[in-house]
Amino acid sequence: MKMKRRLYENIWKKLSSYKQMVFIAGPRQAGKTTFTQILAEDFNNSLYFNWDIIDEKRKLVENPSFYEEVQRRDNSIPLIIFDELHKYSNWKNYLKSVYDRDSANYKFIVSGSGRLDMYQKGGDSLAGRYFIFYLWPFTLAELAGNNLSLEQFLSNPIEVRTCPNETLTIWNNLSQFSGFPDPFLNANGHYYNIWSNTYKKQLLREDIRDLASLKKLEDVEVLFSLLPSKIGSPLSMASLSRDMHISFDSVRNWIEVFENFFMVFRIPPWSRKISRAITKEKKLYLFDYAGIESSAAKFENMVALELFRAVSNWNDLGFGNFSLHYLRNRDKQEVDFLLSNNQKPFLLIETKLSDNHVTKSLIKFQNMLKIPAVQLVNEGDTCKLVSNGNLKIMITNADYWLSLLP
Repeated sequence: MKMKRRLYENIWKKLSSYKQMVFIAGPRQAGKTTFTQILAEDFNNSLYFNWDIIDEKRKLVENPSFYEEVQRRDNSIPLIIFDELHKYSNWKNYLKSVYDRDSANYKFIVSGSGRLDMYQKGGDSLAGRYFIFYLWPFTLAELAGNNLSLEQFLSNPIEVRTCPNETLTIWNNLSQFSGFPDPFLNANGHYYNIWSNTYKKQLLREDIRDLASLKKLEDVEVLFSLLPSKIGSPLSMASLSRDMHISFDSVRNWIEVFENFFMVFRIPPWSRKISRAITKEKKLYLFDYAGIESSAAKFENMVALELFRAVSNWNDLGFGNFSLHYLRNRDKQEVDFLLSNNQKPFLLIETKLSDNHVTKSLIKFQNMLKIPAVQLVNEGDTCKLVSNGNLKIMITNADYWLSLLP
C-alpha cells in the first residue's frame, strides 16, 4: 500500500526545482524507497538503482554510466534514483563525476538509511552539488492533514482553531504501533512486537556493525536496551558508563552511532550562552517509541518526535534556522520543550498525561522569556487559555494541537 507523503513531496518539489542532486536520508524502513517510487510516477522516464542488489552493483562497477540505458518514452528529463549508494566505498567520487557530467540531463535522487552527510571514507567533496532533506516515520501532523501554514502557526501558536479531521484515533494508533509505515499500516500488536525486535537486531547486527566497525556488539545491544528507561530526563553518559562498567568514551561513541543511524535523536538544553549549552546533558528520544513502558515517557517521546519532524521540515524548506530544545535550571525546574528560530525562543511546550493545572515551571520560564506557552495533555478533553499576567498559556489535548503543526 502506497500512501502519499505530501509534507515531503512539497519539500522534494522545492529542492528539485534547482540543479542540485537531492539526497533523502532517514531511518531504515521509514518509507524512503516507496516515497521515491511515488516521485518516479511523475516522470515519464525513470530508473531505480539499489546498491544492495548484487546484479545492480555489478552493473555500476562495469559501466559507471549505466543509467544512460533508461528506457525513454519521450524527450523529457529522466529521474535516476540511487538507493543505498553510500555503502559503495567510492560513492562520493562517483556522484561527483555523475553530477559534473550529467546534472543538466537528468534529475538525481540519492536515498539511504543513514546520515548521507556523515560518511567520510575519503573521496572528493560534494559541496554545492546536493541538497538534503530527511524523511521521518509517520507523525500525527502528517497523517491528519490539518496542517497550518508556517506563517499562520508562527503568528499565534496558541490560537484556538478547529481541526477538520479526526485525530485521536490516529494518535492512539501511533502510540500502539509507532509511526513506521509497516507496523502502523498493519495495526496489529503482535506484528509490531515481531517487527520491532527484528528491526533493532537488523540495525545493530547488520547496518551498524558493518558500517561503524563495532567490536563489542553485546555491550552495544545492552546499552540500547537501557535507553527507553532514560526517556524524559537529561541523559547522563557518566551514569551509563558506571552502570555498564565501560568507558565514558565508549558510551558517547555508541550513542552517536545510534543517532547517526536514526535509532535515536537528542535535543540540547536551551541557553543564551551557547558555550554553556554545549557542555550540558542532552535529552534522548527513540524513533521506535511504541514499546516504551512508561506512559508518561512514551507520551513525551511522541510529542518530541512531532516537534522534531516539524523543525526538520521547516529547515529543509529553507524557512529559517529552527531548533528544538528543553529548559532546565540549577534548581532542576524544567520545561520539556522550547522552539526557537535563529536562536530566538518563540514557544514553550510542556507535556502532562492528565494535569489540567499549569505547572509552576512553565509559569516561571514563561515569565522569564515572555513568549507563548502550551501545556499538552494526553487524557481527557480540554482546550482553555489561562492568564499569566499579560501572557497566555494554552492547555489542550496533544492530538488536537499537534495535528495543526505545519
